[in-house]
Amino acid sequence: MQSPEQHPVSQTIEKHLKRYLDDLGENAPSNVYQMVLTVIEKPVLEIIMKHANQNQSLAATYLGINRNTLRKKLLEHGLL
Repeated sequence: MQSPEQHPVSQTIEKHLKRYLDDLGENAPSNVYQMVLTVIEKPVLEIIMKHANQNQSLAATYLGINRNTLRKKLLEHGLL
């Protein structure tokens, strides 16, 4: 199994985050952690929900989270 640093998703995030910071130039970044989580979370939820045929219980199991937590996140992202 690959280490987290070698995982293709990790490498993609690293590449794009570095580009984002470079594009800021002299401007200081703000709320980067929350921005990254928000940007990544929505497509993850969309893809997993599709994979689970819109079954929230199954999707929650795939994600390793509680179904109520999943529902809250789906509402936050306008996916329900």
